[in-house]
Amino acid sequence: MQLRRNFLNSAALFAAVSLIAPAAWAQMSPATEATGTIGGKKIQIKYSSPRMRGRKIMGGLVPFNQVWRTGADSATTLSTEANLQIGDLKVPKGNYTVFTNPTATEWTLILNKELGQWGLDYKQKLDFGRTKMTVKALPAAVENFTIAVKSTGANTGVLTMTWEKTEASVPITVVP
Repeated sequence: MQLRRNFLNSAALFAAVSLIAPAAWAQMSPATEATGTIGGKKIQIKYSSPRMRGRKIMGGLVPFNQVWRTGADSATTLSTEANLQIGDLKVPKGNYTVFTNPTATEWTLILNKELGQWGLDYKQKLDFGRTKMTVKALPAAVENFTIAVKSTGANTGVLTMTWEKTEASVPITVVP
């Protein structure tokens, strides 16, 4: 009888943790998106936004000189309704997975052709292309990793990624 009660209590505890744990993990790095319109065309980036939570981010949690999933959980994706010039990379309209390779002084934006993978499943042979991003130090720390797509003119804009005291950016142009 005692053995059965222990088993039932263990099963109930396991079931409760199984139901609660996914919600807790989701809240740690909630799914979000950055959407911008440039030249009348929608550009959307879907990603999970991790939090600093007192940790060292750049050069710590996000190591320098290594490909980073650019967010958390599932891979970050970029969808564009238009052909783009991102930095020096010509990008046809479509869908891509986003990775970055950060250093202390510059980041490399990587667009990958494989879709639907978990964020750690990076395959360089499937890269569509790479372009450099400009990095600047911020005066105050940013708690939540944030991606933004902002229009700066008729057919121009900027893609920014901010976290901790770092902002990486790259210009975007909608091209015919």
